[in-house]
Amino acid sequence: MNGTIAASAFVAGSLAVAIVGCGDGVSGPPPPDGPKIAFQSLRDGNWEIYVMEADGSNVVRLTDDPAYDRHPTWSPDGTRIAFLSDRDGSDGIWVMDADGANPMRLATVAWYSRFAWSPDGTKIAFVRDRDGDAEVYVMGADGSNQLNVTNHPAGDWAPVWSPDGTQIAFMSHRDGNEEIYVMDADGSNPRNLSNHSAADYHSAWSPDGAKIAFVSDRDGDPEVYVMDADGTNLARLTADPGEDGMPSWSPDGTKIAFWSYRDGDAEVYVMEADGSNPLNLSNHSAGDLDFSWSPDGSEIAFVSYRDGDAEIYVTGTEDGNPVNLTNEPVDDYGPTWSPGTFGT
Repeated sequence: MNGTIAASAFVAGSLAVAIVGCGDGVSGPPPPDGPKIAFQSLRDGNWEIYVMEADGSNVVRLTDDPAYDRHPTWSPDGTRIAFLSDRDGSDGIWVMDADGANPMRLATVAWYSRFAWSPDGTKIAFVRDRDGDAEVYVMGADGSNQLNVTNHPAGDWAPVWSPDGTQIAFMSHRDGNEEIYVMDADGSNPRNLSNHSAADYHSAWSPDGAKIAFVSDRDGDPEVYVMDADGTNLARLTADPGEDGMPSWSPDGTKIAFWSYRDGDAEVYVMEADGSNPLNLSNHSAGDLDFSWSPDGSEIAFVSYRDGDAEIYVTGTEDGNPVNLTNEPVDDYGPTWSPGTFGT
């Protein structure tokens, strides 16, 4: 990976957008009463995972370990949180109840791993380098039945489930450059969707599964593109000499959020799904990045350095009026909203 993609992969690891599902996977406590935001913070001396109300109140520490705990990701039903930790001496995926109880190690992962719950909550896709190169694995939500589903000598990483759980998009270097591939959830039928000599990465399924947004530098600099889920009907959504990346669909599929350097610094933007009406939501000269949609699509949480350290802000998606939720003199990262619908 080049420097831009490697740095973006780290951000992608901390960026987690909850997908609402209905499976029961491994049982846990009742889900939270309403949308909450999980995040990682240094406020107690090392990286720990916390949760707070959507207005920043009632901050609760969920992990308590001298190791690094980071990248919280809610299960689709909101009852559990998966996260990365090196508390056993190596990076691994752990899972705990949404209140922090019953932490359990599931798997060893590659350091840049981006992992993802299946939409029904019964499986987790992740990356590990057990075989000497990065491979995409799928396991049960309890860590069982870990299966290498890419099984290729080139690097494969950044798995993203289709909304119906039947396919997984991922990044692959098997053609000598970064490409967007899709395979069936069991690893069969892999196919190159982006199929270009430039770098293609950061894939994101539309909520209805019909399209995939991604980033490519095929036109000279990183821009956001969209294509049908079979790779046809490619369209360029952004066209700016500044770098654009990390596309993320709104829950209703009508908008796409992304970060951009078009203003000389990292900013959080939102645009219509066809690329029209780009709006700078963060609008500050400090770095703003690492964002997450609220379940109803009305707000976006993001990280900003405008106060001298990394803080979690939230802003409306129409007005761009950011409010600091964490307001601590240490770094807070990785905001991720809990799902907004439970038990359906």
